[in-house]
Amino acid sequence: MERKNAWTTYDDEDLEKLELTSESYKDFLTKCKTERECIQYIVGQSKEKGYKDIREYIDGGIPLAAGDKVYAVCMNKMIALFNIGTEPLSNGMNILGAHIDSPRIDVKQNPLYESAELAYLDTHYYGGIKKYQWVTLPLALHGVVVKKDGTVKEVSIGERDSDPVFVITDLLIHLSGKQLEKKANVVVEGENLDLLFGSRPIEEDETLDEKEKKTVKANVLKILKDYYEMEEEDFMSAELEIVPAGKARDCGIDRSMILSYGQDDRVCAYTSLLAMLECDKVSRTSCCLLVDKEEIGSVGATGMHSRFFENTVAEIVALLEGESELKVRRTLQNSTMLSSDVNAAYDPLYADAFEKRSASYLGKGLVYSKFTGSRGKSGSNDANAEYIGKLRDVMEKGEVNYQFAELGKVDIGGGGTIAYIMANYGMQVIDSGVAVMSMHAPWELTSKADVYEAYKGYVAFLKYMN
Repeated sequence: MERKNAWTTYDDEDLEKLELTSESYKDFLTKCKTERECIQYIVGQSKEKGYKDIREYIDGGIPLAAGDKVYAVCMNKMIALFNIGTEPLSNGMNILGAHIDSPRIDVKQNPLYESAELAYLDTHYYGGIKKYQWVTLPLALHGVVVKKDGTVKEVSIGERDSDPVFVITDLLIHLSGKQLEKKANVVVEGENLDLLFGSRPIEEDETLDEKEKKTVKANVLKILKDYYEMEEEDFMSAELEIVPAGKARDCGIDRSMILSYGQDDRVCAYTSLLAMLECDKVSRTSCCLLVDKEEIGSVGATGMHSRFFENTVAEIVALLEGESELKVRRTLQNSTMLSSDVNAAYDPLYADAFEKRSASYLGKGLVYSKFTGSRGKSGSNDANAEYIGKLRDVMEKGEVNYQFAELGKVDIGGGGTIAYIMANYGMQVIDSGVAVMSMHAPWELTSKADVYEAYKGYVAFLKYMN
């Protein structure tokens, strides 16, 4: 089945809305390179649209009612927003789910060392990356440092024009004969992804021990103390993420694409948020669930395997109708969900990895995947035909351009989202999202048309799915 290129369906009004959506999306990508930064941004945007912290209702003993809008945050890395509808909650919700973590490199807890009069930060990569892609790029440092007294210092170095940037070095071509004989997955070793952090020795300082004088590490520590009131031991309670430095940019001579770090899966998270904030009065309660840790298996307190979402739904039920475990289970089972995550866009330069009839394409709209998993659908949620039939009707009502796709050839590809976890509740779930080229690379590529169609598709889902 050939799908139209979405660009051919737009009039001037569509193109204007598309550009507005793209500009706001690029601003989000530029400002939000960590989970914490995403949550900060999302809470701010939600409050402007009338959403309130659910703690205000819980602590104040205030019941919820149709039309109320609330959000709940877990450890500043996971958020659920609810727009309470007029129907009983036990009828189910329309849920948009996505993740806000992205592949990156993390700083270890005892990271700072000096070698050959160069200061480094020791690292551990996060998620699936091609390690060789991360060398010789301008890199930025984002995150928080938490002191023993609970004081939180936010860190962002490398994004402003006046900031320094950092780098992971590589071996020059003239000396890399043995290196280039290695397989691609070990041509750069994980232990060699250490961040070059400084090279200037400290000036004479009588307060330092003799062994610390004139060392590069000592100078780094002095700078950290001057600017962040940070001691070396504070690294132990820090969360520092190394990400590509620089803002999201238009790509292509026609400005039809967006190049940025972190589009997996912030492209789905942002368009889901945008749809959620646009839909005001709803009959069926709508929810936007944005989670952490998907790139490493959805584990931990802020991953989808945690009980945070279920516990929050229980709080919503209690505030609406009184505590009832049975109503919580009915609410979850009767819900419908788009588990939104990116799909691999067909790349003609690597055509052997794709099956063309079942691939997603840049510019052809929101992508649906009946199943994900790998090699025999292992680990997959497999959406049923009845649900897909309803979705087709919903997309038609919303005039949404969409396509169906798998992620690569049967014996090559595969992947997963949070769909299989949510399906455990018995709800209707399907994978959906945006086609991305160069997925999991430091800089990823999307089509503006697909971003716009994802936003339209999520609005249609919240409005028309019942």
